[in-house]
Amino acid sequence: MSDISPLRTKPLSDGIKAWLLALPMVTILAVFLFVPIIMIVVVSFWGATEWSIYPAFQFDNYEFLLTSNVTWRVFFNTLKYAAITWAITIVVGFTVAYFLAFHVRSMTWQIALFLLCTIPFWTSNIIRMISWIPFLGRNGLANSALISTGVIDEPLDWLLFSDFSVILAFVHLYTLFMVVPIFNTMMRIDKSLIEAAVDAGASGAQVLRHVIIPLTKPGLMIGTIFVVALVMGDFITVRFMSGSQSANVGRMIQNDIALLAYPSASATAVILLITVLMIIGILLRFVDIRKEL
Repeated sequence: MSDISPLRTKPLSDGIKAWLLALPMVTILAVFLFVPIIMIVVVSFWGATEWSIYPAFQFDNYEFLLTSNVTWRVFFNTLKYAAITWAITIVVGFTVAYFLAFHVRSMTWQIALFLLCTIPFWTSNIIRMISWIPFLGRNGLANSALISTGVIDEPLDWLLFSDFSVILAFVHLYTLFMVVPIFNTMMRIDKSLIEAAVDAGASGAQVLRHVIIPLTKPGLMIGTIFVVALVMGDFITVRFMSGSQSANVGRMIQNDIALLAYPSASATAVILLITVLMIIGILLRFVDIRKEL
């Protein structure tokens, strides 16, 4: 009996040490993530009048949101922005990452060019976003250049304060979140696999389709999660770049908070959170990104 007991207590002590090591992170997540989410869920069931909010347990906020045509249009608009931004950023991000990983041979140049891509992100998101306004305006640089070259006869009004300007700003703001995970995944690809495919007679397109893209799936999925989650939660970009002529779910929440309608804002936030988690859950079924983390 005395020989067996130390063997049984050792795993127990290791388990306690593991929990103690994880305790700081668990505490931080509980205080700054789980507790706020729980509070938002609780408040989403409260009631509200024109002058006050009161604790209750009712589904009026969810019923109003899910039966309102405005809510469905706003959610569709949000998904539209996320889908178009994702499609553009995945093409741009994959192209940039592919060039850096496979066409730039020097590690020094890879680092230098990668840092060059991050230069715009050294400033505030709002500053980078607002910088598009004088460029895309009716008398801005884009229209002036097009008119001077004879491409158009009069300024294009849809360049600014439109869905085009919103998506352009989203692509500018979040493309790097697609480039980084894809580039990181591509750098881990064993170059001998590509050489073997070329020696077997595969063309460049076949190598890209059957070797590089399948091995880059974890990076594609991580970048997709970043971009989709950021776009669906963004509200300030839609407000400025659409000239307050368009809306997404983030703007709905912002407007409710401005009107002190916290229960309605909380209910909208819960629905948005569930939608984003569903999208992430679907994406995670295609690839196991735990191997990448």
